[in-house]
Amino acid sequence: MQRSTSGLVNGLIGVVIFSGSLPATRVAVKQFDPLFLTAARATIPALLGLALLWAFKEKRPARADLVPLAIVALGVVVGFPLLTALALQYITSAHSIVFIGLLPLSTAIFGVLRGGERPHPAFWIFSGLGSALVAGFALMQGQSTSAIGDALMLAAIVVCGLGYAEGAILSRTLGGWQVISWALALSLPLMLPLALLLKPQSFAGIGQSAWLGLGYVSLFSMLIGFVFWYRGLAQGGIAAVGQLQLLQPFFGLALAATLLGEPVSGVMLAVTVAVIGCVVGARRFAR
Repeated sequence: MQRSTSGLVNGLIGVVIFSGSLPATRVAVKQFDPLFLTAARATIPALLGLALLWAFKEKRPARADLVPLAIVALGVVVGFPLLTALALQYITSAHSIVFIGLLPLSTAIFGVLRGGERPHPAFWIFSGLGSALVAGFALMQGQSTSAIGDALMLAAIVVCGLGYAEGAILSRTLGGWQVISWALALSLPLMLPLALLLKPQSFAGIGQSAWLGLGYVSLFSMLIGFVFWYRGLAQGGIAAVGQLQLLQPFFGLALAATLLGEPVSGVMLAVTVAVIGCVVGARRFAR
């Protein structure tokens, strides 16, 4: 399999896994404090990541890698989870799709600024059109909005795009799962004490759905998804593979239709096809 094709496959798997993140966070923050949720979803995979690093006898990152790893940790381990958890107290997970549609653009911009990539001008046309289609579709759903929630989600998209790009650069030398494991380990001295300090006085009233939400964002959103995602970005290019994020909202909607029996409209199918066309076009002009 060619490296670019392998990158797309790995990136697509990562996007499918990430598609459940915001709904799971929305469920979890109904019973968990957002600050505790952020600390817990970083602590649990950090311990697992450290176990993997020890089991495979991975060497420690070079001193030059510490600052980029800190940026990854601040962007995707702390920043995005915290800001989205806070935002989802004010807006619905459906409304957050508006901002998820901007994430590929954010990732591509930081791929240029931090990764030295230089996409063809046509790339930005396809990328912008795809983002506009996703955002426009979300706005058509008539979801209520909040200035605070929108501002928090916008900040989340910026720090996440930076964390994605920085992690992809590191993955070229350290490896995908190693990058997220070291970034999680770097955050553990802060996140573990916070999780213990902020934990609920009693877990007796916490429902199963909240526990499942915490489990999903801890294991899949914070660890397993990044194993595929960073590998895909490193293999296929930050700008090109990053456009796959445009499909994330529709994977989430398809999941809801399959598991919850929610209807799939003709407009949804049409927008999905159009977005796929934008992803294909952006990939063609990404290099």
